[in-house]
Amino acid sequence: MFSSFSRTFLLLLLVLTSLAATAVAQEAPKAPQDTVNIWDFGGLGTVNFSQVSLSNWAAGGQNTVSVLGNANLFANYEQGKNTWNNSLDLTYGLVKLEGRRVQKSDDKLELNLKYGYRASKRWFYTSQLNIKTQLTPTYSITRDTLISNFFSPASVLASLGMDYKPNSKLSVFISPFTGKFTIVANQRLADRGAFGVERAEKDVEGNPIPGTGKHLRREFGGYVNVRYKNEIFKNITLQSKLDLFSNYLRNPENVDVNWENLLNFKVNKTISASLFAHMIYDDDVNIDVDRDGDGKTDGRGPRLQVKQTLGIGISYKFK
Repeated sequence: MFSSFSRTFLLLLLVLTSLAATAVAQEAPKAPQDTVNIWDFGGLGTVNFSQVSLSNWAAGGQNTVSVLGNANLFANYEQGKNTWNNSLDLTYGLVKLEGRRVQKSDDKLELNLKYGYRASKRWFYTSQLNIKTQLTPTYSITRDTLISNFFSPASVLASLGMDYKPNSKLSVFISPFTGKFTIVANQRLADRGAFGVERAEKDVEGNPIPGTGKHLRREFGGYVNVRYKNEIFKNITLQSKLDLFSNYLRNPENVDVNWENLLNFKVNKTISASLFAHMIYDDDVNIDVDRDGDGKTDGRGPRLQVKQTLGIGISYKFK
C-alpha cells in the first residue's frame, strides 16, 4: 500500500505532468519541417597531473604522483519532431604514494540515452535510460577486501515522462513512472548485502550461505532530473546534474539524491583546470560509521557521501 507521502509525491508529479500537457496545448507551435536531419557529435577530454617531490624536507610529507582523466562525449540527433540525446561520461584516476603500490583514486562510467517527441516549443514526451557503474575493481588499502567492481554496483533508471527545455542550457525531466534497478553482479558483494541488495541467507548456526545473496534490487517511484550547462563567466563553464528519486513502495519520504557539479576553467586552447563536487544520499546504502570517535567502526547506516576533485591539466575539445 502507498503511504500518504507516496500518494502526495505521485500526485505532485502527475499534476506537473498535467500542467506540462496544458502548456503543450497552449503553445500550439507551427509544425516543424520534416526535412531537418541533424547529427551532432562532440565531446571534451581532459588529463590532469599532480606531483609532490620532497628532498630533506624538515616538515615531512610524502612523494606523490597522480593522474586523472575525464572524457565527456555526446551524440545528438534531430529529425522533424524526434530528438535523441546520447551522452557518455568516463572518469578514471590513479595515485602513487611513496612506499605504496599504485591505487585507484576515481572511477566512473555513465551512459544516458534520451528519446523525445516534440509536443510543443518547450515540451517533449520523453523516455530515458540512465546507467551508472565503474570500470575496474576497487579494493581496501591492504587489497584483501573487494569493495566494488564493474556492474557491482550498477544503477539503472528507466523513465517515462515530460522533458522541459526552455533553451539549450537547461533541461528538466519529470517522470511519475520510473523503475530503478540496483545490480550487484559480483557474488561475494551480493552475499554481503552490499549497496542495498538482499544479503546471503544463513544456515541453522547463523553462518552466511555462499551464493545465496541477491544480485538485483528493484524500486518503482517518481524521478526528477535537472541538467544545466552554461558559460557563467568568460572561459568558465558550469555543468550541473541533479537526480531526485522517491521509491513509492518503501520509505518514499527518503528521497535519493545524486548531485554533480563541474566547473571548467579554460586557460587557453590546451591548458585547463576543473573543480568537481559530487554528493549522494541513498537510504538503502549503508556506510561504516564511527559513532564514538575512537577511530574504529562501531556501526553502519545511511550517510551523505561527498567527493571533490581539483585538477589542472591538458584538455582537448573535438567535434
